[in-house]
Amino acid sequence: MKLITYSTLLFLISISSYSQTILKNYKIGHSFDLSIPDYMSRTVGLNESAAVQYKNEVKDVYSFVIEDSKEELLLADLNFTSINEFYENFIKDFAKDEKSREVSKPIETKKNNINFIEADLTYLDSEATVQIYYLLGIVETKTSFYKIISWTAAESKDKFKEDFRKILYSLKD
Repeated sequence: MKLITYSTLLFLISISSYSQTILKNYKIGHSFDLSIPDYMSRTVGLNESAAVQYKNEVKDVYSFVIEDSKEELLLADLNFTSINEFYENFIKDFAKDEKSREVSKPIETKKNNINFIEADLTYLDSEATVQIYYLLGIVETKTSFYKIISWTAAESKDKFKEDFRKILYSLKD
């Protein structure tokens, strides 16, 4: 019996000598709050980089959010000094090759220490032969930039634009 106890004690001591490594805790992922109209439901497949995606195929409305951590952007040598710089970098390539692409002048707003930019973009979808309307939103918080992209057929713009704006301005982290 003493031999088993002594062997167990030696085993525990030998294990404890290897477990002196100090571990750091990391929070994986980033949480944020977003309000979505009740007629939209969560989905996948709209954009592989999106943190969250919503749609209603019957109403032909879609929305997704891409989160870009400022820390991760810096690690990739992307140092944006303002929300305007981030927006300009984003908009220059968004649907740049589409026919009849029109982008409105961006509107910048600040609410509760969160910076927002919104812009309208339309283009002719040559496959569907229909004008597509996007509300493009950029949000800058203390830790991240977010791209909130919502769209529908251009003929439905007046019906859904305010809902798209509510989605944009609801983001908090």
